[in-house]
Amino acid sequence: MPVESLIEEAEEPLSESVPLFEPDEPSPVAKPVRIFNPWAVALVVTIGTFMEVLDTSIANVALPHIAGSLSASQDESTWVLTSYLVANAIVLPISGWISSVIGRKRYYLGCVMLFTLFSAVCGLAPTLGILVVFRVLQGLAGGGLQPSVQAILADTFSIENRGMAMAVYTVAILCAPVLGPTLGGWITDNYSWRWIFYINIPVGVACVLATRMVLQDPPYMLKQRKERKGKPLSVDLVGLSLVSIGLASVEVVLDRGQELDWFGSHFIATLTILGIGALLFAVFWELRQKNPIVNLRLLGERNFLFCCMIVLGLYTVLYATTFLLPQFMQEMMGYDATTAGIAMSPSGIATIIEVPFVGWMLSRGLDARRMIVIGLVTIMTGSWWMSHMNLQIGEADLIWPRTLQVLGVGFTTVPLSTIMFRFLPREQSGNAAGIYALVRNEGGSIGIALSSTMLQRTAQLHQTMLVSHLTPADLPAVQAASAAGQSLGGNVANAHYAGMALVYRQLLQQSSLLAYMDQFRMLSGVILLLIPMVFFLKRPPAAKGKIELDAH
Repeated sequence: MPVESLIEEAEEPLSESVPLFEPDEPSPVAKPVRIFNPWAVALVVTIGTFMEVLDTSIANVALPHIAGSLSASQDESTWVLTSYLVANAIVLPISGWISSVIGRKRYYLGCVMLFTLFSAVCGLAPTLGILVVFRVLQGLAGGGLQPSVQAILADTFSIENRGMAMAVYTVAILCAPVLGPTLGGWITDNYSWRWIFYINIPVGVACVLATRMVLQDPPYMLKQRKERKGKPLSVDLVGLSLVSIGLASVEVVLDRGQELDWFGSHFIATLTILGIGALLFAVFWELRQKNPIVNLRLLGERNFLFCCMIVLGLYTVLYATTFLLPQFMQEMMGYDATTAGIAMSPSGIATIIEVPFVGWMLSRGLDARRMIVIGLVTIMTGSWWMSHMNLQIGEADLIWPRTLQVLGVGFTTVPLSTIMFRFLPREQSGNAAGIYALVRNEGGSIGIALSSTMLQRTAQLHQTMLVSHLTPADLPAVQAASAAGQSLGGNVANAHYAGMALVYRQLLQQSSLLAYMDQFRMLSGVILLLIPMVFFLKRPPAAKGKIELDAH
């Protein structure tokens, strides 16, 4: 049966309790506006996002150097990553509210300036404790950049050109995590780990100067601020506290759970209860507030809800693979960090070429839902291809499946980023972008936590199954061990024990290989579960007339 016959085209809301939106008849204040060419705006604001997303992964390979330089253990140094992710998670959902209060241009500029400042201070940190504190501040400053950029692009571009604009944004958020470990390893090996923070300074300064010239707040935000002027600011402190505590707790659980043996640790168990309890109460509280800190009512719009669900699973798979592949190359194939990073780079280059083409197809009126289905099938194929790797493969056998998978991600995220705003009013673009960015980042955290845990558990399971065959009664195994030991030389008495050691080492290696293959099969199954969700997305209505940009 053809895809178009399966995809439901009805446009009724999920429930009667959710206010109906009519974004397809934009009000005069919701019309996109510009002074500079919108592509100049897109390029400038995306630079800041690329810099911020790069910092989520660039420090990964530098952790041993940071630990040695600051007299800390390897376990303690991981807080450099955890602290940044926790701070990011807190800011993402509330960034839309902050923008509406102080203005999007001020908020974006403030984020870039503070992010640049705290990057410089991180590079100067004399102790690990000080570095972690300023990584928290860096994460709080940078967390608002991703949703701000999506909201800016949604307001700057007309519906017809929004696909191309989101393509520029997608290049940044897909390529930055791929290039981060490679760039971080090269900088650390050739200079110092401190330079992974210092390189943000010139980029940040240039971004601030350019943003001041090209960016302005849309008319509806100016109108909202004018109406609010002179009135006392109403802040949902209860909602802010609940969201912050809940997201911070959950992020720490996901990032540190595997290292601390999950619920075998009282620390992880306590944070899990605290995080889930705070988030559940936050949902109940926010839905009852007139001016919530996080507008969860937006999830009542069907397209936005299913886009968030799809992107949660999508980034779970993407980040899990990004975690597993370099580890597989280094532990199983014997690659060094730089070579593993270089083997991951072609997928980023392919994305840079592909994503503008995807945006162009959207601008030509191709149904975004068909593109999402094609993209998900491509990701699933690439993930399944990875599950057939072995220890005799070459670099090309690693590069091609990963490239195919990332091409599918590009083919999926651009239509998702475009279609999620289609049935929401422009006035809610900031809140929607904040929730969407939070879901995307949490998907990445879940992917890494899930894959690292399942990798160890399934490796132990395969080891137990294979060891059951290595018994004195298993004659072929005994003969193979003896033959392996005799090939090493030495007396016959020790040959058997030396051979058994070699066989056991091979058994551990094969157990790990089978565990990696299980993870890639599991990830392809996650994508398979996402495909039916596309059929619940509504078809965007045909444009009733091109929305032109105002010239002022």
